[in-house]
Amino acid sequence: MLRSNPVFSPRTAVALSVSFFLLDHSARAADPVRTVAILTPFQQSVTTNEMINSFQAQATARGWKTTVVDTKGDVGQLASRMEDVISSKVSAIVIVSTDPNGLKNQIASAGAAKIPVFGLDSGYISGMAMNATSDNTAMGKTISTFLFKAMNGKGNLVVLTYRAHPGVLKRSQALDAALKLYPGIKVVTEQQVQVPGPIENSRKQMENILLANPGKGAITAVWAGWDEPAIGVAQALQAAGRTDVIVTGIDGNSQAVDLLQKGSAIRATLKQNFPKMATLVVQQIDRVFKGQPVTATELYAPATLITRKP
Repeated sequence: MLRSNPVFSPRTAVALSVSFFLLDHSARAADPVRTVAILTPFQQSVTTNEMINSFQAQATARGWKTTVVDTKGDVGQLASRMEDVISSKVSAIVIVSTDPNGLKNQIASAGAAKIPVFGLDSGYISGMAMNATSDNTAMGKTISTFLFKAMNGKGNLVVLTYRAHPGVLKRSQALDAALKLYPGIKVVTEQQVQVPGPIENSRKQMENILLANPGKGAITAVWAGWDEPAIGVAQALQAAGRTDVIVTGIDGNSQAVDLLQKGSAIRATLKQNFPKMATLVVQQIDRVFKGQPVTATELYAPATLITRKP
């Protein structure tokens, strides 16, 4: 027996169309609006700002809303600001360029609130979803080996670092290990760079170091934990007319690369792929939002050594 398709009156058809529209609209309205809070003490840093901008652009393309909290160098304030964003019930938290060990309680609180915490060029600790960065140990070894060979395995070394940053700490620890293989290299001084304002601070530090070590050969080289201190050191050396000191950095920011190519004291840097780090974090957040596990708790973006001939 054949069944004929039902025939609806115009009024019924309109009613059904409205119903389907309302159901579809209701389903879309029920879709959660993903909000991601980005926290950092160092947005003034060129590289940190680059990562945040890249992350925000990719997040916006996915329809996520982002907010940035910058404590302007006040690492201690980061904990209370993180508590604020947890209370606001964001969908995810990204901590940028900071040591998560100072945020253990807040990371635990976020976990209890079912808010995943991701690191962007930060460290990884238990309770976080993951962290994306460069292989800082490998970078520290690479740049240290390059510098020590440029020094011919001997001489007096100045170290400018910031061991409070988890990435710079690993680079510095790689330097410590490399120094054991080069007994002819003596560390004259290791100084912590002030952040914010690393270029200005490093320039002043180097000016004082040069005054304390005026003789030729008193300072052979400067190992800088990242590019901004290397830039400050290069400025101080140029002002003092010192062309006998070798400087290295890490990051590959445009100003450092420009100085390197123009023949300044900076002989090498490692270019990190900060947009790639942001991409890795965005991809892992997307997985978590879809109910999938992260690929790994620590993911690395590649870095490239940039040098000039002596």
